Amino acid sequence: MLKSGPRILAAAAAAITGCVLLGMTPCRSLAQSGPSGIVTEEMMVPATDEGISLYVRNKHPAGISKFRPERTLLFVHGSTYPAETSFDLPLAGRSWMDEIAAKGYDVYLVDLRGYGRSTRPPEMSQAPEANGPIVRTETAVKDVGSAVDAILKRRGLAKLDLMGWSWGTTIMASYTTQHPDKVSRLVLYAPQWIRTTPSPMATGSGPLGAYRSVTKQTAHERWLTGVPHDKVDSLIPAGWFEQWAAATFATDPIGAKAEPAVIRAPNGTVADAKDYWSSNKPVYDPAKIVVPTLLVGAEWDRDCPAYMRQALFPLLVNAPGKRYIELAEGTHTILMEKNRLELFRAVQTFLDEGGGS
Repeated sequence: MLKSGPRILAAAAAAITGCVLLGMTPCRSLAQSGPSGIVTEEMMVPATDEGISLYVRNKHPAGISKFRPERTLLFVHGSTYPAETSFDLPLAGRSWMDEIAAKGYDVYLVDLRGYGRSTRPPEMSQAPEANGPIVRTETAVKDVGSAVDAILKRRGLAKLDLMGWSWGTTIMASYTTQHPDKVSRLVLYAPQWIRTTPSPMATGSGPLGAYRSVTKQTAHERWLTGVPHDKVDSLIPAGWFEQWAAATFATDPIGAKAEPAVIRAPNGTVADAKDYWSSNKPVYDPAKIVVPTLLVGAEWDRDCPAYMRQALFPLLVNAPGKRYIELAEGTHTILMEKNRLELFRAVQTFLDEGGGS
């Protein structure tokens, strides 16, 4: 069940943009950042484990009264950064979430436990070496399930569309194999699959702690890995990385106080990568995906290279209307690069084919 407060900001409502207050950071800034005619709401969803709450954000056109499965979408993030500062970052004044909502969709994002504004497990209040990796894929799938069930109950729906990025594709694909009756269409953006090259997230041979800490410099260097030297300067429009970094690192109140500032991320995904993807063991069975599925990625992605998508695609033997799209001149993070509209168009076309146009 969604836990949301009853009060809508009067000023935001007057601007046809609203946001439900939930005892969190005041959301007036969200109302100001979004385009006119888009309603923004925030809510906390209880996870299956006591004491854990998941941050969910929703955007939809103002005045909409009828919600449909084929126009309802939930997005989940990848291994390191929260969903809100990628999927709903207003670059050049508009986010990807804004773009989809403007097409008439009821669109959501969720931050898994340990990320963004969701509850951080108690292990993250201790030194990383005090505990083993936390928030493994199995736990993340349960968190997505909590968000899905809350959204479906809220809107009176039986199913919805799912989209994941990077590790999020493993989460959403795994959920879809377990609950095919609740999924209309599946978008896997930069999907993980069996790895045959070294991982950019490799941490050496020592034991993994509960979480890792990433600096802005490390994030920037990893982002640009694999980009041809003569394309580096033009890949990310001026100011976009700085805007993303400021928003992202601010979501970790403890990491933001470090010098230099860091963002802490659970290591469960790193453990799974070692135990599964880098050990020739799939986390899920693609043959159990029985809904229309889109695989999409970019040519300079070194986190989840193209060979992964190419290996996964033919294994989707029971996915009707499956599609594979490779985008030019982009990295793992093409959603925040100069060619992001190519990604938006590819995904929107696929979603609209489900009846959302």
